This record gives sequence, C-alpha cells and structure tokens, in this order.
Amino acid sequence: MRQKLGQLFQSENGVLFLIAFVFTVAHFLTNGQYGFHRDELATLDDARHMDWGFVAYPPLTPAFGRLSLVLFGNSLFGFRVFPTLALAVVVYVAGLIARELGGSKRSQVLTAIAVAIIPIVSIQTNVLQYVSFDYLWGVLLTYFVLRLLNTEDPRWWVPVGAVIGLGMMTKYTMGFFVLGLAAGVFFTSTRRLLLNRWLFAGVALSLIIFLPNALWQVRHDFISLDFLKHIHARDVRIGRTKGFIPEQLFVCVNTLTLPLAISGLLFYFRQRGKKYRLFGWMFVVTFVLFVIAQARSYYLGPLYPILIAAGAIAWERRLERPWVRAVAWSLVAIGAIFSFAYFTPIAPINSGLWNRVAKIHENYTEEIGWPQLTETVAGIYKSLPPEEQTRTGILVGNYGEAGAINTYGEKYGLPAPISGTNTNWYRTYPHPEPQTLIVIGLDDDELKEDFESCTLAGHNGNPYGVKNEESRYHSDIYVCRNLRKPWPEFWKEFRRYG
Repeated sequence: MRQKLGQLFQSENGVLFLIAFVFTVAHFLTNGQYGFHRDELATLDDARHMDWGFVAYPPLTPAFGRLSLVLFGNSLFGFRVFPTLALAVVVYVAGLIARELGGSKRSQVLTAIAVAIIPIVSIQTNVLQYVSFDYLWGVLLTYFVLRLLNTEDPRWWVPVGAVIGLGMMTKYTMGFFVLGLAAGVFFTSTRRLLLNRWLFAGVALSLIIFLPNALWQVRHDFISLDFLKHIHARDVRIGRTKGFIPEQLFVCVNTLTLPLAISGLLFYFRQRGKKYRLFGWMFVVTFVLFVIAQARSYYLGPLYPILIAAGAIAWERRLERPWVRAVAWSLVAIGAIFSFAYFTPIAPINSGLWNRVAKIHENYTEEIGWPQLTETVAGIYKSLPPEEQTRTGILVGNYGEAGAINTYGEKYGLPAPISGTNTNWYRTYPHPEPQTLIVIGLDDDELKEDFESCTLAGHNGNPYGVKNEESRYHSDIYVCRNLRKPWPEFWKEFRRYG
C-alpha cells in the first residue's frame, strides 16, 4: 500500500493532486476565523430564494449557496467548501496546462504552486462569491481550448461551449473572454478548426445553458444591465477602476512570480509558442477590452494561469542551473508566505498583522460585527411594547444588513427584514404593512423625508472596535413611526442597487 502511494505521489498527476490537496486543507483550516462576509450574506439571502436570475449576478453562485445550506445549514465552514474546492481544481488544472504546453514535471509543479499563491486566488478561496467560480470556468476554458489545439479534435468545442455557458451563468464578464478567444482564433491558424458541426454544437450548448437566465432577464426588463451600469458608474466615480493596470502586478499575480507571467506572454508571441499564439492574442485583446470598459482589475485574473504555465516552461532551461533554481524557489517560498499571511484569514483581530492586512484590503473587516448587529436589533425589538411588536418591521439600507437579520435573526424571533436593495426589492414588503420600523443603514435626510418621527434607539458596532462600512457609516439604529407616504408609493422610490 505504501509503495503504491509512493508511486502515486511520484507521478505527475499525483504531485499535482498533492499540491491541490495541501491547498484545500490549508484553506479549510483557516476559513472560519471571523464570520460571513457582507457579500456572502447577500448570496445566502438569494440562496434562500432560488430563481433563474438575480439583479446583481446570474444564478449559479447562489445555487452553490443553496446546496451548501442543504448540506451544512448556516455553517460558515460549510458555506465555503465549494469555493475552496473550485480553486483547488484551478491549481490542479494549472499544472495540467503546463503539461499540455510541453512542460516537465518541474514546470507543472512550479505552475501549480505559483497559481495557488496568487492573491485573488487565496482571497476568493475563503469566501463564497462569484469570483471563485468565474475563475474556475475561465481556467477550464483555456485548458479545453489548449486540448483542442493539441489534439485538433473538434469535439473539444463541446466542453468549451459548456464552460462558456456555465461562465455566463456565473458572471457576465465571461463574454469578454469569449471575445478575446474569438480574436485569438481569427488572428491565428486556429481558424481551420472553425467550420465543423462540433463548433456549432458547442455554441448551441452554451446558449442552452445560458437560456434560463436570458429569459429571466427578459421577464425582468434586463434589470441586471441597469444594475451593472449603476455599479460601474459608482466604481468609476470612487476610483475603484483606476488601479486596473497596476493591480495586475499584485492582485492577479503574486508579485514575486510576476516574471513567469511576463515570460509566458512573450512565449506565445515567439516562434517556440507559435502553435499556441491564440492565448497571447486572447490575453491582449481581453486586457484591452477591460481597459476600454474601465473594469475592475481582478476581472482579468482567470487568464493568468495560462501565462504562468508558459512562463514556467520558458524558464525550464534556466532552472537547470542550481543558483537560478535556488533563487526561483526562494522567491516562490517568500511569495507563498506573504500570500498566506495577507490573503488568508489568519490574523488575530486588531493584531499588528491584522492592521497591516486591513490597509491592503477590506475583505476581513467586512466579516466582523454581523451577529452583534442582529443582537442589538433584537434588543430594540424586545424593548417595544408587545402590542407594538406585532406591527413592527425592520427596514435596512443594504444587502449585508438584510442578510445578517435573515441569517441570525430567527433565534431572536425577529421578523424578516425589509430591503429594497437588488433582488430583495422584488420580494416586496409584508402585509399587513408594518406601522413601526426599526431602521438601519439610512441617513438622516432619508429618515426626515420618509417618516414623521424617528428616535435614536441603538448603535451598530462590534466588540473589537473594528472600523468597517457598518461601524463607520451606519452606526445609528432608529425606531421610526408614521411613514409619510403610502407603502406602495414609498416602495416604488425605495428601490436601490448595491
């Protein structure tokens, strides 16, 4: 038995499996440090109301959330099982990509590890968001196209179509990858693989997979387009898109393994990589399209493993020199330590490491305080006279607050929150309409416009004093009475995106 296991882990597949396994275990052991992320709470809410579409995204990520609820309940660990497994598959497939490009076992191992320590991969492994699955479909897309090029078997268009359909059911940015792929095909000799029935079969399959969401959009007047337009304008206004180019150097790839990605891109435009030049054009065209569209930096992330794999192969001969190999693996080790420390949830709250991490990104600060918010609201609700409680609702200003009340409020006997954000707006308000409202997340001007009277009843914070969106911008909780407008009229105006 030991001999067979030894032979397995000495094989190329065995080593890649071992790397993916270690990656999975490391993230399983660290993904329960804080709490649900604000965006996870929104996914949880949508998972409880499954449909073929949602305002903020297609239905596949909430579907994984629904499966998690069925299997694990409201478990934080259980909710993060599927993103961890999805990105473990990415790590394994990255090694396979290096193999398909002609890389040795050493190149495959280097590729798998270099992908595993990419910041966006590390972060999204520990949160159930669409980015994890979008990344998976993007990497599988390049792998299946690579198999198509190597085998020249047109039947590979079918799995290519499948992952495009799944990608569109996860995040609409898959459309940019398709445009990049189309450009790569037309700019290279891959054109010869176009006109056959398998290509049409792949296209048909992708459309069939995406069709339910397309019909949902039709029924809802393409509401997601309006949402995306609004969110994009907000991101541009507050500067979130300004970092697209510089963040390619430390978000979409680990800075210390950046030479691999650069070498990989050059590889595709040199004679040695002529057969695979499609991927060079795919990356460049998609990059340009995202720049023109003023996209967020991480959108391009799924195309980096195909660069890193080629870069590992380009460096193979150099790595035969002992000193080069020592330097290269030292950089990888340092990059891994940095990635694990700053992009996995291991820092004790308010420690020195925590404060440094919070300056780099806000992912973990947004996982703090949700149970305490719900407990505070419950205390305010219980303080009302019993006869008033029966006609009291909870009005919230964003999807994190709605998700928190829905997730933690049942044990306190709280009514379901009333939210006009994204898909929550379609779930409307309760009947009979509440006369008293506990209000979270609305500013003073909104309160004065909407209610005749509001009384400050509590504060939204957390026992750690962590500054995040809730404690900084939505700290006051009010009890409000006498809505100035009838509920139907108020509800038309309460619709919002976030």
